[in-house]
Amino acid sequence: MPETGVRFPSPAPRNIPAIARIAMGIMKGYEGVWEGNFPSARPFSMEEEAHYILQAAKGNPEAFGALYDRYHQQIYRFVYLKVSTKEDAEDITHQVFLNAWKQMRHYTHTGHPFSSFLYRIARNLVIDHYRAKKAHVALEAAAELPSADAPEEQAERQLLEAEVMRAIRLLKPDYQDVLIMRFIEELSLKEVAAILGKSEGAVKLLQHRAMRRLRQLLPPSLTL
Repeated sequence: MPETGVRFPSPAPRNIPAIARIAMGIMKGYEGVWEGNFPSARPFSMEEEAHYILQAAKGNPEAFGALYDRYHQQIYRFVYLKVSTKEDAEDITHQVFLNAWKQMRHYTHTGHPFSSFLYRIARNLVIDHYRAKKAHVALEAAAELPSADAPEEQAERQLLEAEVMRAIRLLKPDYQDVLIMRFIEELSLKEVAAILGKSEGAVKLLQHRAMRRLRQLLPPSLTL
């Protein structure tokens, strides 16, 4: 398996707060969101990614396609957790990569993963999405409620998914971003700081405040 040099080290599970472990476990098990219609793609080495970026900047669509295959599921997950429907998430994700392709000739590789560039585009498009709709983050959960004849275990899991999704979407956008990136996408402080344009210390503080707010929004049974 090639080296995953484009990713920074993930936080060790024992260092993740209890509520974050619960949210991460629930969301990572939600196949309807995580899989979508997208095939999985293998990670790149740093050298491979730099090569694809260079070629894409020269207008090579196959090289950009490789970057798309590597990162589109990751960006889709991020967007989906911040908008109301899969349709909106798919539309915004498509626009993220369209914008990225248009900007490639001006892209400067700084040593950070290409995903940092994509996350910044995604964050701006989500903001534009809500401005255009003149709406706040939806209060309803995206996960469907279980049917009357659903197995008990499946029904319980769906309700947990709905509760976590509802709580995440009630957070301020900056809080959503740091929790999704840190505990669901498992990005490091260094990478999140690069994406948000903040210091690592500022990201730590933002994460602490986001976790405190998330605990307030979730039922006590989920915050133990």
